[in-house]
Amino acid sequence: MRILFIHQNFPAQFKYLAPVLAQSHEVRVLTLNARLPANWQGIPINHYTLQRASTKNIHPWIIDFEAQVIRGEAVLYAALNLRQQDFTPDIIIAHPGWGESLALKDVWPKAKLGLYCEFFYHAEGADVGFDSEFPNTDPALASRIRLKNTNTLIQLSTFDAGISPTCWQASTFPEMFRNKISVIHDGIDSSVLQPNLSAVLSLKANSGDALTLSKKDEIITFVNRNLEPYRGYHIFMRSLPILLKQRPNARILLVGGEGTSYGAKPPDQKSWKAIFIEEVRPHISNSDWSRVHFLGNLPYHHFVTLLQCSSLHVYLTYPFVLSWSLLEAMSIGCAIVASDTSPVRDVITDNETGRLVNFFDHKALADEISLLLDNPTERQRLGVNARALILEKYDLKTICLPKQIKWVENILK
Repeated sequence: MRILFIHQNFPAQFKYLAPVLAQSHEVRVLTLNARLPANWQGIPINHYTLQRASTKNIHPWIIDFEAQVIRGEAVLYAALNLRQQDFTPDIIIAHPGWGESLALKDVWPKAKLGLYCEFFYHAEGADVGFDSEFPNTDPALASRIRLKNTNTLIQLSTFDAGISPTCWQASTFPEMFRNKISVIHDGIDSSVLQPNLSAVLSLKANSGDALTLSKKDEIITFVNRNLEPYRGYHIFMRSLPILLKQRPNARILLVGGEGTSYGAKPPDQKSWKAIFIEEVRPHISNSDWSRVHFLGNLPYHHFVTLLQCSSLHVYLTYPFVLSWSLLEAMSIGCAIVASDTSPVRDVITDNETGRLVNFFDHKALADEISLLLDNPTERQRLGVNARALILEKYDLKTICLPKQIKWVENILK
C-alpha cells in the first residue's frame, strides 16, 4: 500500500503513525517544514514551497481562505511532480486546516482521502464568545466564522474517512460528516511519561541563582505552548495572590512562550504574559513573587522531569482543542486541577481522575489547589486513577497506534 502524508509542520500529529506504517508500506511525505531532512526515519520527505504571498488589502473575510488556497496550490504542483515520478498513493492522510489537500483528488482521483479532524469553528457554543472579558464586537462574526470553515468544508465534501482525537472535538463537525469520523487519540507514550519519585529538576531562580527541586518540594505546574487567555493563563495568574498566601512554601512553575497560538493578539504590542503580570504583581509581595518562575519553552525531557516533580498540575482551557500536555501530566500520575469545560470532561471525571473547577473562578481554583496540597493521600489517589485511565484508553503502543493503523487499513475497504 502506498501512503502519502501531508502536513505543513510534519511530523506533528503523525510522528508515531507514519514511521510504524513505513515498516510495512511505502510511505512518503509532503511538507513545508524545511527543518526535516530528505529522509526522516526511513521515510522520503518531499518539500513544497509557496508559489506566492497573500494579496495586500484583500477582503478581511477571506484572508484565511486565500492563504489556504495558496498552500493548496503549492501542494498541487508538488503532487503533480510526484505523479510524474510514477508515485500514485492509495491513501492520502492530511490535516485539512491549512488547505494543503484541497486539490489532491484532482491529481489522484482514485486515492482515498483521510483527514485529521481537529476542530470545526462555531460562532457560538465553543471557543468564540466563551470568555466575556474579551468580547468580539464584529457584527459580521457569524459570517466570518462560516467563511473560516470554507476550506474544511471543501475537503469534507471529498474525504473518505476522518480521525479526531477526542469525542468533543469530533462533535464540533457538522452532523452529516460525523459518521465518517473515528475518535482515536494521537496516543500518549506511557513508557516515557511515567512517575519518577527520584526526579530532580534544576533551574535558575528569578534571582539568577541555581535552584534544585524534587518531589520533596511543593511544586505547582502550569503548562501552555504560549501563555494566553485561551488556555486560562489570566485566570491562573489571578489565583496567585491568594494561592501564594495560602501556600508559603509552594513554588509556581509556568511553562510557555510569549506568543499567541489561539485567539486575538494582545493590545498595544504587549504579550499576554506581561499584561497579567502587571495586573497581579501589585498584589503579591516580593518574597512571594520570588517563588513564581516563568520557564519559557522547555526541551521535552526537561518538561517530563518538571511534571515528574510536580505536586499538582493545573490545566485550564476554553472549549477548544485539548492539549497533549494534560494527558501527558495524567500519564505521569500528576494530581490535576482543571477547568470544567467540554474538552476537559472527555478525560477528567471530577473527583475520579482529577478535580474540576469553574474556568472563571480564580478564587475557587486557588482554594481547590490548596485543599489538595493539604491532602497527599487524595493527590496520590487522583494521580493513580489518572495514569490508569491513560493506560486503559490513551496508551500509544497498546491502544492508540493499533487503532490508528486499523483506521488507515479500513480506508481502502
